[in-house]
Amino acid sequence: MPALTVNGTRHEVDAEPDTPLLWVLREQLGLTGTKYGCGIAACGACTVQIDGQPMRSCQIQLQDIREGEEITTIEGLSPDRSHPIQQAWIELDVPQCGYCQSGQIMAAAALLRDVPEPTDEDIRASMSNLCRCGTYNRIRAGIKRASELS
Repeated sequence: MPALTVNGTRHEVDAEPDTPLLWVLREQLGLTGTKYGCGIAACGACTVQIDGQPMRSCQIQLQDIREGEEITTIEGLSPDRSHPIQQAWIELDVPQCGYCQSGQIMAAAALLRDVPEPTDEDIRASMSNLCRCGTYNRIRAGIKRASELS
């Protein structure tokens, strides 16, 4: 049985090696903040961080995860929504429908870790997640505000 470290906790999982990480997170671990969007790694609703890097969990198979890699989901970003990106999202009321926002937040948190004061170009270059509601301007404003809060 493979073991995964998710949000700082080691979990034994019972799944086929080719099972997408997304389904292990949602169905076996009950971490439903990571969303299914397209299933082809295009939309980013399923974005989690693996060793700090934003990754599309719908296309990462269980067998592709190496022992010791740390998987962080939206539930593990902070226990109380105190992460600066979450605070900015709340303050600026960034989401509209909210479906894509877990993935947006996970990608934005990784961006801010690597580029603490991102320019508009930095944000455009690294935020490839899709938003059906078109809240891109609010997402960019949220990232800028989180940069100020950090």
